[in-house]
Amino acid sequence: MLQLSKRAQNLKTSPTLFLVAKAKELASQGHDVISLTVGEPDWPTFEVPSKAGIEAIEKNITKYTAANGTVELRQMIAKKYKFEIDQAYSTKEITVASGAKFIIFAALQMLCSPGDEVIIGAPYWVSYPMMVELADGVPRIIECGEQENYKITPELLENAINAKTKALLFCSPSNPTSLLYTADELKALAEVLRKHPQVAIISDDMYNRLVFDGSKVAPHILQVAPDLKDRTLAVNGGSKAYSMTGWRIGWAAGPEKLITAMADYQSQATGSPSSISQHAALKAIEQCEPDIEQVVKKLVSRKDSGLAELRSVPGFKVSEPDGAFYFWVDIKACIGKMYDGQLIRTSKDFCDILLEKFFVATVPGVECGMDGFMRLSFAVSEETMKRAVVRMKDFVGNLS
Repeated sequence: MLQLSKRAQNLKTSPTLFLVAKAKELASQGHDVISLTVGEPDWPTFEVPSKAGIEAIEKNITKYTAANGTVELRQMIAKKYKFEIDQAYSTKEITVASGAKFIIFAALQMLCSPGDEVIIGAPYWVSYPMMVELADGVPRIIECGEQENYKITPELLENAINAKTKALLFCSPSNPTSLLYTADELKALAEVLRKHPQVAIISDDMYNRLVFDGSKVAPHILQVAPDLKDRTLAVNGGSKAYSMTGWRIGWAAGPEKLITAMADYQSQATGSPSSISQHAALKAIEQCEPDIEQVVKKLVSRKDSGLAELRSVPGFKVSEPDGAFYFWVDIKACIGKMYDGQLIRTSKDFCDILLEKFFVATVPGVECGMDGFMRLSFAVSEETMKRAVVRMKDFVGNLS
């Protein structure tokens, strides 16, 4: 009889992808499902990278590349880091892989030994803890509530670091809260990290170009603490800013020792990233600044409209996003109430009913490490969000 490994037995499916599948199943049954789950832009990949992908096929740019990506793309990425965070990287300090998710996965595999702890602030992106566990590490979860504005404070960080701490992993602007760390907040975290030179820093910058205060880019820890460069991995990719989710292309810049190990791991795990996607990403980085500016304007409009709609729902409290494209909604006023004889004990209960009875798919906060909340993507049209909120009002209005 086939026996799976302990790793397989402990493996959990991605909650967001599970919810996407559930929403599609209900839609296939004829229901009008509104999905606000997956972190995916609803606008198409920009014209420049799309045409570059076609060009790659037509010109037979379809063969294996180096495991860490083409030299040309890594050179372009180096220019991008210089522009965004004013840091100079050689091509040996940059790696490209099949998505930023795999970049983080590879980094954790190369950093963690059994029992090593990785500090993660809750609320967190749903995949972080599982990726740490798959690297034989231990997620050290710090709960960051409303009082901390859902961000790690220097005091919380200092108290979490111990002899087993291997890395700090955080995302700014955040998935799921869409809040970003200010330059001053990053300076304060850097002061703590300087006292603990054994702690690596993984900065997930996937949404750093989607910011709403008029800045070109979100503040970065290496802008305020460049002395931490020798232990910081800056992660990014094509999925969000360039709407290239299905192209599966991500990259990172960091210490050559770590980057080399990650590239070797990638060579054994996935071979090389898609040559077609790399060619498209190169052109996107080179030419798509105007497209990003237009996307940010679109998201600001959607943010403002959606915020007004959600704040009209009785009992909802919504944090105003600094960037990315998520609403982090406090639904604690609805917990403990009844709907049609069913007690709502958790955010999962709330989101399950919202999906199964009102056909609106959302991510329960408990999957992000913090119950009593839900995450909604506003990478949808304003009209779609309005329709979803009408259904939420219907649901909440029938609670007892």
